[in-house]
Amino acid sequence: MIPAELEERILRLHFVEGWKVGTIAAQCGVHHSTVRRVLHDRGVPAVSAPRPSMVDPYLPFLEETLAAYPKLPASRLHAMVVARGYRGCQSHFRRIVSRLRPKPPAEAFQRIRTLIGEEAQVDWGHFGQHRIGRATRPLSAFVMTLSWSRMPFVRFSYDQRMGSFLAGHVHAFRFFGGVPRRLLYDNLRSVVAERRADAIRFHPTALALAAHYRFEPRPVAVARGNEKGRVERTIRYLRTSFWPARTWDGLDDLNAQALAWCREIAGARACPEDDTMTVREAWANEQPRLLPLPDDDFPVHDVVQVRVGKQPYVRF
Repeated sequence: MIPAELEERILRLHFVEGWKVGTIAAQCGVHHSTVRRVLHDRGVPAVSAPRPSMVDPYLPFLEETLAAYPKLPASRLHAMVVARGYRGCQSHFRRIVSRLRPKPPAEAFQRIRTLIGEEAQVDWGHFGQHRIGRATRPLSAFVMTLSWSRMPFVRFSYDQRMGSFLAGHVHAFRFFGGVPRRLLYDNLRSVVAERRADAIRFHPTALALAAHYRFEPRPVAVARGNEKGRVERTIRYLRTSFWPARTWDGLDDLNAQALAWCREIAGARACPEDDTMTVREAWANEQPRLLPLPDDDFPVHDVVQVRVGKQPYVRF
């Protein structure tokens, strides 16, 4: 709080004498923010005159160019205006371009609801490089999430090849005690051999897996990660809840810890579809609605095609 006499003096100098904020602050011995606050409390809008900038003469050119090429890099724009006489630094120029660049229109998304036992979503998560003996190998997590109950399944492996992809499905179906009717995928090479717009050629092994377990494989639209947001959020939750400060002794130990986390930690959350139940309780209700498991598991061996030379040696 400032004295009432000082506040009265600031108001008189502004309204009667017409002094600017900086002049009042200098003559009254206060900070300019104090003067602005007093004036703001009395309903005076804060008005600041824009300072002239070196880029002002080039603004029409920048707006016209960005309207025609919205994704043109700021570095290229800077080179273009330098050729036209601009002498400003690139860092300040980048901030101006970010302000002028046309913003894409906001897109509305409809929340997707699924029937109980109807769908699961599948994706891979990357968990860095890990040293095994003298070698360094990438660690990946195969993640499947039941769309209705949100119950997750996680299985780590040192690759994302077809054998690990198939093994993830086999173990997930065994963990869930059944098979969802539809599985949503990103456009993984293990599922989609070729895609042009909505025309999809599936990988023959993925089709054999789907035929064995009687589910429908469905790749989401290109660049539409929101269509499989449940598994994306599961992977994010896995990174923050399970992975930090985790110690493990081999893949078997890590996968055992991951299954315990699925049952005890992830399963104890409130179910988004019905907040009166936990995810584990919702999963118990969903299990009877899943398709029954076949009598035998799908074979999960990797098939590697190699070329054999004249000598009887095969390299793979």
